[in-house]
Amino acid sequence: MADPRAFISFDYDHNDTEKTLFIGQAKNSKTPFNIQDWSAKSSMPQNEWEAIVKDKINKSNMLIVLVGKSMASATGVVKEIRMAREQNVPVFGVYVGGADSSSNLPDGLARNRTIKWEWDNIANAITQMMGEGKNKK
Repeated sequence: MADPRAFISFDYDHNDTEKTLFIGQAKNSKTPFNIQDWSAKSSMPQNEWEAIVKDKINKSNMLIVLVGKSMASATGVVKEIRMAREQNVPVFGVYVGGADSSSNLPDGLARNRTIKWEWDNIANAITQMMGEGKNKK
């Protein structure tokens, strides 16, 4: 199988820099997965955004949530997690931007599935996701 494909969910208003760094580091890591930057480049009607995102999540093997300190205000992240769950796409989170185990998590993301930004941990989580949900063989 080709490298797993990950959809990255993040708080656009507060963690766009961390998303850029995460994608850049992922390209240089030994972690075997592909990230497609499917961030909306312009504003669009909500129903159009939801249809596009749902399709992109469905084409992914997993959803990785970049968990920053302001997740309580990230309504789009909550919708993306819900879409992933509805399509049996496994989800895990990575703390970014100074967030940690005391930070708020978006609805639908379990604390025990949210990890520190360390590439060995991320590689292990990706391996785990490839045995869950729609990725089960």
